[in-house]
Amino acid sequence: MAAYETTRTAPFGAISTYRFIQFVSTFFAAIADWNDARVTRNALGKLSDRELDDIGLCRGDIDLIGAQSRV
Repeated sequence: MAAYETTRTAPFGAISTYRFIQFVSTFFAAIADWNDARVTRNALGKLSDRELDDIGLCRGDIDLIGAQSRV
């Protein structure tokens, strides 16, 4: 049985283009994550202490929202 090599090198610039697109995609995903955390913090900031207690949070916990994604 005959076998032959079927792998080819990537065209010139293909890897650089892929990495650039990956960088842009990661950048926009980070901005979307930041905005989601910002909107959540703003909504939680408008709640009363009683409402926050009902969902198991306190005022100090609001600042930690989104901090997990930064780590």
